[in-house]
Amino acid sequence: MQLTDLTWPAIAALDKNTPVVFPVAALEQHGRHMPLFTDSLLAGEVVRRAAEKLGDRVLFAPLQWLGNSDHHLDFPGTLSAPPRVYLDLLNGLLDNFVAHGFKRLVFVNGHGGNDVPGKQAVFEARQRYRHRDDLLFLFATYWSLGAEPNKASPATRQTQMGHACEWETSMMLRLAPHLVGNVIDLEAVEFGDPFLPASRGWITKERTVPGHIGDPAAATAEKGEMLFQLFAADVVALLERVLKWDGRSWNG
Repeated sequence: MQLTDLTWPAIAALDKNTPVVFPVAALEQHGRHMPLFTDSLLAGEVVRRAAEKLGDRVLFAPLQWLGNSDHHLDFPGTLSAPPRVYLDLLNGLLDNFVAHGFKRLVFVNGHGGNDVPGKQAVFEARQRYRHRDDLLFLFATYWSLGAEPNKASPATRQTQMGHACEWETSMMLRLAPHLVGNVIDLEAVEFGDPFLPASRGWITKERTVPGHIGDPAAATAEKGEMLFQLFAADVVALLERVLKWDGRSWNG
C-alpha cells in the first residue's frame, strides 16, 4: 500500500496499528562505474519487492533519496544532509506519523552512512515519547537483517556489503545494466582493519582512490537477482514480525 496513492481520508481510516515504512537511501558517488543514484535505486527495488508480498497490510512512504553522505563529499556530484540535519529529518518523519496516530514506524535503509544517525533517531524518538508504551520505532538496513549471500551462492566472494562493490554492482547489473560501466579491469579495494572492533570515524577518500570498496569485477546479474531475493525476503520477514507485535511487549 503506497502512501502516495492514497487520500488523507483514506489514511485517516486506516487501522493505526498498520506498520508505516519509510525507505531511506542516498545520492552519492559510487565509484567510476556506477551512477550516483545507486543506493536509492537498489533500496527502491528491495522495498518494491517487499511491498508486493505484503499488499495492503503495510503502508509504504516514498523513498527519501537524500541521505547522510558527508564522507563522500570529496567526490563530485554527492549530495548530503549533514548528520544533525539528517537526524532532524528522520525525527520529523516519525513525529508526523505519531501525530497522525500510527504506532509502528519502521525505517528501511539502503545506505551505510545513514546507519548511525538512523539508530540515533529512533533512540531519540523513544525518549521523546517515553510516556507511551504502545509505540514501536525501528531502523533496519536491508543487508544487515541476516542474509548470508556467500552461503546462498558460493561464487559470491564478498562476505559483507562494501561500496559500489560485488554486491551493489551485481544488483545494478540485474536492475539497470545500462547504467553500469566497465568493471572487468577494476581492482578490488580491500576493506582493511580500521582498529576493529573499535568504531573509527572516516572519510571515503582515505579508504579508496577510485571510490569503490570491495570487488566489483566479480559482479554478475545472476548474483544480483539472488541478492534482491534474499534482501527483500529479509525485509518481509521483519515486517511480518512488526505486524505480529502485540503492541506492548519488549520481545518482537
